[in-house]
Parts: sequence; C-alpha cells; structure tokens
Amino acid sequence: MTALLWLMATLLDHGWGEPHRWHPLVGFGGLANRVESLAYGPPQANPAARRLRGIGAVLVLLAPCMLAAWLLSLVPLLGLAVALGALYLAIGVRSLTEHAEAVADALRADDLPLARERVGRIVSRDTADLDEDQISRATVESVLENGCDAIFGALFWFALAWTPGVVVYRLANTLDAMWGYRTPRYLDFGWAAARLDDVLNWIPARLTALSYLLVGAKPALAWRCWREQAPFWKSPNAGPVMAAGAGALGLALGGPARYHGEWIVRPVLGEGLAPRPEDIGRAIILVRRSLGLWLVVGVIAGVAFA
Repeated sequence: MTALLWLMATLLDHGWGEPHRWHPLVGFGGLANRVESLAYGPPQANPAARRLRGIGAVLVLLAPCMLAAWLLSLVPLLGLAVALGALYLAIGVRSLTEHAEAVADALRADDLPLARERVGRIVSRDTADLDEDQISRATVESVLENGCDAIFGALFWFALAWTPGVVVYRLANTLDAMWGYRTPRYLDFGWAAARLDDVLNWIPARLTALSYLLVGAKPALAWRCWREQAPFWKSPNAGPVMAAGAGALGLALGGPARYHGEWIVRPVLGEGLAPRPEDIGRAIILVRRSLGLWLVVGVIAGVAFA
C-alpha cells in the first residue's frame, strides 16, 4: 500500500503540481507567523528564554497537526484518502522542476534581472548582484538540496510513520525554512525548528545522497566527495546531499555566498567546472532518476513483503 500511494501521489503531483489556491502549507505559514508574533517575547529576553519560547512555538504548531493526522488515519477509507492527500501535498517534484527551469529559461534569454528574481524565489542567499555562473550554481544547489527536503524526506517519513510522519516532516521543514536562520532574530528562537529538521532529515539526506551516487554519471567521484567534503559543510544533512550530487554531476558547487548582507565562506563541494545554465537541467534529471529509483525499490519491496 505504501508503494502504491507513493506512485499515486507522484502521479498527482506530475499532473496537477502544487495547488495554486488554498494550499495548506500557505495557511500553516500564516499561522506560524501569528504564533511567532505571540511567542517571540520582548526584545530584552535572554537567549535561554528565547529558545524556550521557540520550543513552545514548535510544539504548539506541530502537536495538534500530528494528533489530527493520526486520528484521521484510523478511519477506514477516509484514512487512505487523507494519507494520499497529505503525501501529494508534501512532495513537490513538479514545483521544484518548474522553478528551476524558469531560472534556466531566463538565463538562456540573457535576462539576468529576471533570472535573479526567479532564483530569489528558491534560495535564501542574496541574489541582487549574482552573475550567470553564480545564478546557475545557486539553482543547481537548490535543486539538489530540495530533492531531499521536497521529495525524498517526505517519501521516507510516509513509509516509516504514514500520515502523521509525513505531516510532521513537511511542517517541521516549513518551520525550518521560516525560522532556521542564524540571524540575530532567529538564532535562539529558531533553534528548535532547525534542530528538529536536522533530526528528521538525517536518514533521508543520506538516502538521497546514495540515490544521487547510484544514478549519477560519476558514482566514484560522488562517493569521494561525499566522504571527504561533506563533513566540512555547515549543515550535517545538506553536506552529504550536495557533495554527492555535485560529484555525480561532475560539477564544483559551494564557495562564498552572501546571506542577509553578510558574505559566508563555504567550502567547495564536488569537482569539475562551475555550473552553466544547461547544468540546471542535468540536476533536474538526476533528481528525477533518483525518484524513479525510489519508486522501483518501493514497488519491489511492496511485492516482496505482500
């Protein structure tokens, strides 16, 4: 049943993409903003108090959703429909592809202002002054990293914990995207959201890296980059995903980037040439092939354990 729902949700996403109106994650984001405004506390709050407030905010937002998902999953037939709907809303293959291809289209048209605007929708770094190579690099990095966040993490937690698992995973990932920054405002308040996302993505990130390695053009290089470069990346999960993906594509990613007006020194991931606009499509293909591998393995496992 899990493999069948994986396949059905993927087909729904392929055919419909994300809902353009009344997307539950948009509503959840608005609710999270409201909770943040109530829970953040006074400016003079000390770091420990701010961290406790962030922990409370995460619990207030996630616990009721997890409970509701669990209760609905117990209802015959309705539980299956809710499971399919939750997984469909949690994965974003088509959205990821469309956003990345939109950047590539702008680059091919030599429209750098449009490319900067479009890449700014999928990355958190400053994009106002990026050149063509930097835009290509940012887009490829986003595609590889979001392969885990927007696809494989959701599939993993659905297989492991059904509807409650995928709901908590996707909402926690959303909170990390909103609060998981090392800025003065979120360093302490967003600590719980960032750490929870790290925990939930630990296994999916390594399965994603393994998938990139297996379906990529340069598996030996992907393994070497994963093993030697990932430990030096700031994120324990993005490191393996991006290092293995960069190696599989034969590209050099990482390097300095500006976030919130501050230049951050990042190590180089992968090996080879800097990404070009055409490499955005290669990254999308790598993610799609990895998804195909997951679906095949899921079907085989479902048949074997049926």
